[in-house]
Amino acid sequence: MVGATAATAAAIVVSAPSAQADPLPDPTKKGVKAQVDRLYEEATQATEKYNGSNEKREKLQKEIGDLQDVVARGREELNELQRGLGSIAAAQYRGGGIDPSVQLFLSSDPDGYLDKAAALDRIGSKQSATLKLAQAKQRTLDQQRQQAAEKLEDLAGTQKELREKKKEIQGKLGKAQKLLNTLTAEERAKIAAEEERANRASERAELGNEASASQRTAAAFSAAKSRVGMPYVWGASGPSSFDCSGLTSWAFKQAGVSLPRTSQAQANAGTRIDSLSALQPGDLIIMRDDLSHVGFYAGNGQILHAPKPGAQVRYEPISTSGMPFMWGVRIS
Repeated sequence: MVGATAATAAAIVVSAPSAQADPLPDPTKKGVKAQVDRLYEEATQATEKYNGSNEKREKLQKEIGDLQDVVARGREELNELQRGLGSIAAAQYRGGGIDPSVQLFLSSDPDGYLDKAAALDRIGSKQSATLKLAQAKQRTLDQQRQQAAEKLEDLAGTQKELREKKKEIQGKLGKAQKLLNTLTAEERAKIAAEEERANRASERAELGNEASASQRTAAAFSAAKSRVGMPYVWGASGPSSFDCSGLTSWAFKQAGVSLPRTSQAQANAGTRIDSLSALQPGDLIIMRDDLSHVGFYAGNGQILHAPKPGAQVRYEPISTSGMPFMWGVRIS
């Protein structure tokens, strides 16, 4: 899976400063931790855009492969028709000459034969049908080749988008690491301790005993719960590391449900629920104004999610997640 390794993700918060570290200014006067959190948020937002481009790339590659298979089969069918026309031509030659229409089709410009073959009515109905079928097959092949060429061009653009998003994400994570490297060992230890407290709080989370809305939702939520403690890695979709939408799509896949890859697409993948109080465990929770974060409603006001770089899959109170709730989604 493209993205940082689990070890790299875990090291983002606690790595020692480099001797060549270039201390960055604090123009916002909010402190290094606030700047790092902002960079992590921007990186997760860019990650969802990366995931969308990657999903498009995979779809295009499949469509191109399918088209190429269809073209190959059509080419063989056309070859068979041309072999049949060749047999007709051979028989006509032995009988004293080749019909002009057959001769024209077998030439280097078969597509133009109907316009030029005024004598088509002079050949038998079987020959006429074969000629028409061969030309129709040729036109279809040309259209399919053009479709494949257009998709290949679209694929090239999508791959460029992927490279740009990857560079953007890595740049933000690298800048966050440089900021962290400006801290003293004591300050870094304090940040690491905050993460550890969040992980311990996750282990003690009280979820209540409310039932999920369906067996599928319950199965997906159960799969997600089995991933608690796994690291956040941008672009990852399991089974041992995840970003936010990677966790939700992976969990529902274990329940036999195919979800779109991005949080924005998952926001419209089921029945929308606008009230937090109406959510049931296993419903999706869509966060942030740009819909760039998603997790599971876990019960008792808690979210189960892969929150950010350097963090683990964990439970947290929705009220303290630092991200505005937009709406819930129930997958049937």
